[in-house]
Amino acid sequence: MTIKAVIFDFGGVFTTSPVENFAAYEKENGLPDRFIGGVIKARLHYGAFAQFERAEISREEFDRAFAEETRAAGHEVAGSTLLSMLTLDLYPEMIAALRRVKERGFKTGCITNNMPTHDSAAMVADPNAMDTVAEVFALFDHVIESSKAGVRKPEPKIYEMMCNALGVRPDECVFIDDLGVNLKPARAMGMTTIKAPYGDVIPAIDALYETLSIAD
Repeated sequence: MTIKAVIFDFGGVFTTSPVENFAAYEKENGLPDRFIGGVIKARLHYGAFAQFERAEISREEFDRAFAEETRAAGHEVAGSTLLSMLTLDLYPEMIAALRRVKERGFKTGCITNNMPTHDSAAMVADPNAMDTVAEVFALFDHVIESSKAGVRKPEPKIYEMMCNALGVRPDECVFIDDLGVNLKPARAMGMTTIKAPYGDVIPAIDALYETLSIAD
């Protein structure tokens, strides 16, 4: 097996994970653990969250629809409330890893689920970090944003689109994401997958360097 490309998720890999913010909100508001994620996964491909990430509904429609879905599950959370949780901090270590991967000649891609009103840059908490975000995206050979492509992870098509754009086979790729549900279809296609743990991306970076035979 020869790896030719590394494909990254953005939120949860180059930044802290929204899932951590969901957990904090649930604890502060007396909601069951993993309630928000459970509502999203219950209608993984066709729920309000999925529709908004594919830009199939407006922000106002998402606000109402997600409130309805969570209310039906026992605890109402408006879509606008969820959007307020999408405030993330950058991981400089993963940015440095991306630079090293580029320097070693690997192709690079980014597959990111985002929203029409909340692209990857908009989710970064520090307004002074916008230049850094721009520098990160400039390092990718190709970027696929769900809200622009109309397809999202974990739909297999989005991984196929990236492979075609980079000119590689799935078995020539490493894919890094913080969500197991997004890694599963990539692995089924033949990609080598690496899960970025919540709160600490160093294990993922170590695994990436080992896979690529890049000395730290």
